[in-house]
Amino acid sequence: MTTAPYAPAPARPVDQQRVTLDADGITLSARLARPAHVPPRATVVALHGAGMSAAYFDGPAHPETSLLAVAAELGFLVVAVDRPGYGGSAKRLPHGQGVVAQAATLAAALRNLCARYDTGAGILLMGHSFGCKPALRIAADGTVPGLLGLDLSGCGDEYLASPAAPATRAGSWKLNWGPLRLYPPGTFQSSIDVVAPAPARELADAARWPAVFAALAERIRVPVRFTFAEHEAWWRRDHQALARLRGRLAAAPRVLIDHQPDAGHNISLGWAARAYHLRALGFAEECLRRRPTGTEHR
Repeated sequence: MTTAPYAPAPARPVDQQRVTLDADGITLSARLARPAHVPPRATVVALHGAGMSAAYFDGPAHPETSLLAVAAELGFLVVAVDRPGYGGSAKRLPHGQGVVAQAATLAAALRNLCARYDTGAGILLMGHSFGCKPALRIAADGTVPGLLGLDLSGCGDEYLASPAAPATRAGSWKLNWGPLRLYPPGTFQSSIDVVAPAPARELADAARWPAVFAALAERIRVPVRFTFAEHEAWWRRDHQALARLRGRLAAAPRVLIDHQPDAGHNISLGWAARAYHLRALGFAEECLRRRPTGTEHR
């Protein structure tokens, strides 16, 4: 039975604000949080899934589900970006962008971020669902200096369900949410501020993802961590599928595959969010510690 977690220790002061990032002439909106009185250890850049927005990472129903709050409290600069076609770029890009174009736009936005803010020792890209796809492409292309690693949830390389939108409300609920008990009260009322129309170009790209991933995986040379929720229904996560996923990332110095209990596809909106975010930040710490030595092994 899932219950509300115990209250965490008192939060350290953080600075949280809405910002915009220039991506070679395209303006992307974002939510930024950082420690209030000390330089950041490193930076976490979070990319939301299809049909969501940057608010996904900001604890809309309960403060304990906020990635922005916990990461900034632990000394990270954290930036949740509205991907191209969402938020501040929705009017300019009404049809969105495919994975390749998104990766280029987001890489330009991250270079702007690095020019304007102290980003610490490097950047961890944290993707959810469709947001994992441009994150993986950025890593493969090597377009962001100081990339520490990738922390990915709700995404694999072999679909269990068709990437086409489910035809029924019940089908959509099972794929995206799972049991109601996994979420704080008020989650679905507050989701009005989280959900957003999914642009057509990224939906069209979704069906091609298995072939796209197979082509780019061998070019990824940073540590990668995948997390699959207990109630994940979009992706195959049996032993054979996960062995193939790991094997395709042959050039990555480290590949971790974790499983998050008591969670549905939208991990960062549920009670399990804080545990997942802390594990992701722990992975960021490991990437920081391992990066200077050059001795990391699979």
